[in-house]
Amino acid sequence: MRKIIVLSFITLDGVMQAPGGPEEDTSNGFKYGGWTAPYGDEVSGKVMQKQMTPADLLLGRKTFEIFASYWPEHIDQWPGINDVTKYALSNTIKKSDWKNTVFLTSVADIEKLKNSEGNDIKVWGSSKLVQLLLKHDLVDEFWLNIHPITLGSGKKLFDNSAIPAAFTLIESTATPSGVIMANYKRAGEVRTGTVGE
Repeated sequence: MRKIIVLSFITLDGVMQAPGGPEEDTSNGFKYGGWTAPYGDEVSGKVMQKQMTPADLLLGRKTFEIFASYWPEHIDQWPGINDVTKYALSNTIKKSDWKNTVFLTSVADIEKLKNSEGNDIKVWGSSKLVQLLLKHDLVDEFWLNIHPITLGSGKKLFDNSAIPAAFTLIESTATPSGVIMANYKRAGEVRTGTVGE
């Protein structure tokens, strides 16, 4: 069985839309694209290198289109990105010139992929896909890069469809610019009770 690892840049209020640049994703009138730029430093760069180690990718349609238009020509910034298998969940796109691309159309396809043999699968961006994975209990780990900023509006990492689930903190780093980079692993069911139990 393969692990599905969700990697996300988020604000304190959970916004994950367009962290990389002003034109990355302007849907629904979003005007704060590139909000991660002021927080880059040497420490976050080192952790990002670890997060970007080669693994197969699972992407939603919009994130896939953004990645496919940029990364094939910028492999110096992400070695191995062209060689890993890219799985894209879409009912509208059927083919791509980006090598090693496979299209999926359903949760059943994702479950079959997760239960196959192979590399870990990393999910970048893809807010709707992440919410779908959480709804069906398909997320094994999170890498959350939490930035000290609130935006109020924009696509969120979490919505009300996620099943209750517990996660354990595996490692974390606080950068000089205030970003908390935390790795969480699925730990089981949520336990409830009163204080002192």
